[in-house]
Amino acid sequence: MMELVGNSYKGNTKNGRMDGEGEYTFPTNTKYVGETKDGMFHGKGFLLFPNGSKYESTWENGIAKQYQEKNWDYCNGYDRRFYSERCNGLRPAGESQMTDLHPPRAIPDGCYDCGDGFYDPTTRVITSYMGKFLRNADDSEHEWIVRTCRKALDDVADPEKSFEPRSEKSSSIY
Repeated sequence: MMELVGNSYKGNTKNGRMDGEGEYTFPTNTKYVGETKDGMFHGKGFLLFPNGSKYESTWENGIAKQYQEKNWDYCNGYDRRFYSERCNGLRPAGESQMTDLHPPRAIPDGCYDCGDGFYDPTTRVITSYMGKFLRNADDSEHEWIVRTCRKALDDVADPEKSFEPRSEKSSSIY
């Protein structure tokens, strides 16, 4: 079943389920390396992301329960810059940086950029940035994406059009 959705696992098993030390790879090429129990991440382990970042935690039944900060000073209440801004400096005045990637990815019409791919709210399908199926969004993920993620522009403003104020005849207060 894992191969059908693009996942893979190398490591110890018990009764056909992940159990013991192992390495689980997601379709996005994110890897979990660590302890598993009864088919879930359980014990000490870490997620290794394709961009090189690492998330270490103690896991309990598939949920990260303990995260230890070690000199973490990125994206806190005092410094809200993107990682690329810390490495490459801030953009000149008037050039906003909307995502860690500059320029940001073009989002397909009607879709959202949800961090690991594009989400189409009409089909509730998330595809990778390369167009490969990742997953179907449940109600909770759908609501989170629609509420927080960057959406493709539905109506791009034309800077060549001039603003026409409403005439006094058409503006009335009731």
